[in-house]
Amino acid sequence: MPHTRVLEQLKDNLQTAYRKSIDADGKLDELKKAGHVKFNTIFTQNEGFSTRSNRFKPYVEELANELNTISTDQPVLPAELALLVKKLGVLLQTLQAFKDQAN
Repeated sequence: MPHTRVLEQLKDNLQTAYRKSIDADGKLDELKKAGHVKFNTIFTQNEGFSTRSNRFKPYVEELANELNTISTDQPVLPAELALLVKKLGVLLQTLQAFKDQAN
């Protein structure tokens, strides 16, 4: 399959996102205890996620589920990959921005 390398890279990036989400969710828990977390979701529907959470890990889980069920049908695969890559990019950028501001 010609997309094997791309799928492996996505898995690697998801693992990175997972590790970052654990750290970020821990920081969010600290902020919540201090009374600073006053939002219901991290991402809006415009970012393409169906998950609604005030923690990062559920968004990573959504992407992992999508990657596990992605169609290898050649006509469909590029569109599915494009959406997955877009959402993963938004997730990783948001995690990095949160980390930068939390320090």
